[in-house]
Amino acid sequence: MNTADTRTRGLGVAGPMKPAMRLILGWNRPRQPILGTVFAGTVEEAYTDQFRIGDRVYGCTSGTSYGCHAEFITVKADGAVARMPESATFEEAASLPFGGTTALFFLDKVNPGSGQTLLVYGASGAVGTAAVQIGSALGLKVTGVASGANEELVLRLGASDFIDYTSDDYTRKGVSYDIIFDAVGKTSRAKAKLALKPGGSFITVGGASVARETKEQLERLKAWFEQGKLKAIIDRTYDLENTAEAHAYVDKGHKRGNVILKIQS
Repeated sequence: MNTADTRTRGLGVAGPMKPAMRLILGWNRPRQPILGTVFAGTVEEAYTDQFRIGDRVYGCTSGTSYGCHAEFITVKADGAVARMPESATFEEAASLPFGGTTALFFLDKVNPGSGQTLLVYGASGAVGTAAVQIGSALGLKVTGVASGANEELVLRLGASDFIDYTSDDYTRKGVSYDIIFDAVGKTSRAKAKLALKPGGSFITVGGASVARETKEQLERLKAWFEQGKLKAIIDRTYDLENTAEAHAYVDKGHKRGNVILKIQS
């Protein structure tokens, strides 16, 4: 479960995109009665040469399809679906796509190079923990910004420096970065410019760009997981009948990594 699910349920879209997104997602209630954008499970039927019955797969539904909070789901074989890492549990595999594909989508936009510096604002959530690890895997020097309670986690995931946003300001550290990635949509381009190197890049999940998930991204995440460069960060796991409780927890905005819904068929 991720913020896309809770925002869709509560129609929690702010800013200039609000009217358009409410038309897309549903004005008074979600258009899709079954939420869920990420899945991991076993192929039960296959009408393609790409997958066989029994394959363990993971991925994302496209656009506003949703439907993953269910026992069965139908997806296109050429969409954002791939065989999951062999050593991963279903829970671990389900924790990888949302944050991982989102982080990859935005980082790929700026084509980061080994040795560059990356600041991840909101480094303890699903997107942030993925961005820290992916940045480290790409050879970047990563600084994570989160609350002090998450310092050990962020450093363990590969960040070389940490800033506690509750007591410090990343723009007042006297340090400039090649890339600033706002993984939670809570800092601004104007503020980020104060800590960017000349020609540096600011990317944010809070802008007009909407991340797109691909099979190629999932293959990259799978490879990093199997190489030990990408870990599954799971905060809590809920059974399907406790979906409302899971939504309430995600709504608090303080989850570490991912929240998983476990579905038994």
